[in-house]
Amino acid sequence: MHRESMNMDMTRRTLLAGTAVAASASALGIGAATPARAQGAAAPQQAPGFYRHKVGDIIVTQINDGERTFPLPDSFVRNQKKGDVSKALEASFLPGDKMTIPFNPIVVGTGGQLVLIDTGNGPQPQANATVGLTARNLQAAGIDPKSINTVIISHFHGDHINGLRAADGSLAFPNAEIKVPAAEWAFWMSDENMNKVPEAAQGAFKNARRVFANLGDKVSRFDPNKEVAAGITAIPTLGHTPGHNSFVVASGGRKLMVSADVTNRPELFLRNPGWHVQFDMNAQQAEETRRKFYDMVVAERLPVAGFHFPFPSLGHVEKVNGGYLLVPVAWSPVI
Repeated sequence: MHRESMNMDMTRRTLLAGTAVAASASALGIGAATPARAQGAAAPQQAPGFYRHKVGDIIVTQINDGERTFPLPDSFVRNQKKGDVSKALEASFLPGDKMTIPFNPIVVGTGGQLVLIDTGNGPQPQANATVGLTARNLQAAGIDPKSINTVIISHFHGDHINGLRAADGSLAFPNAEIKVPAAEWAFWMSDENMNKVPEAAQGAFKNARRVFANLGDKVSRFDPNKEVAAGITAIPTLGHTPGHNSFVVASGGRKLMVSADVTNRPELFLRNPGWHVQFDMNAQQAEETRRKFYDMVVAERLPVAGFHFPFPSLGHVEKVNGGYLLVPVAWSPVI
């Protein structure tokens, strides 16, 4: 018998023998895909989402609040054709007909205090909701909501403030002082401003009033360019909203830029800083802020935490072809 024929015969015999062994194992229940294992493999949720890293002596915990997926709107980018937006998504290996937006608050351990920056979407009515996961992931990270001393809000959009309230309307962080931008409070709490927009567009004003109702002296207001907690300084990044702020976390000569909503999904709005997302209230000002902010980040080689970056929402930024490129952090198993 030729060597080639012998090899082919042995391959067939090996395959048949393996099949027979697998069948026997299955009959005995050894290594079989039992119903419990099959269900586990198809579980709809991932492992808890939190990621810790250090900025000098400060420990920062990135918290995943989940993500929301919806059909790509015609005007998601106001100054670009939908087809061009779809091509940009596909070039980044994302579906061209959908938009997925992540949400990522952070916890900063500084000066013996725990500071939460933004709160996520808050509790959801659906048991299988893909957002509103901050409470679950804080618990997974070993952070008791009662241990949060300060909550700092970047701006008043619902995905940043709704998590201040638990499902029953009580305070989700009952022992925390809540610090908000003074200009943001002045804008959203103004009846005059609310009455300038059609009733159908008043939802964000009414939501801010709902969230902050009856909080009394728990809420204080801050101005930009001042330290709002030990090692955390607010910087004005206007345009997305009239009082939008970002933050610098600094310790031991190291810094982290917490960009809030200076940009939305980075595959679109970092690579194309001139694109205007539909959520920006003053699109031209938001673009100017975005370019100034990321030019500073690039020049100083600073890491950035982006509220709408893919989890763990942390990386560095390079300037490329008139735009910017997010370089995600290399995941580390230790802090």
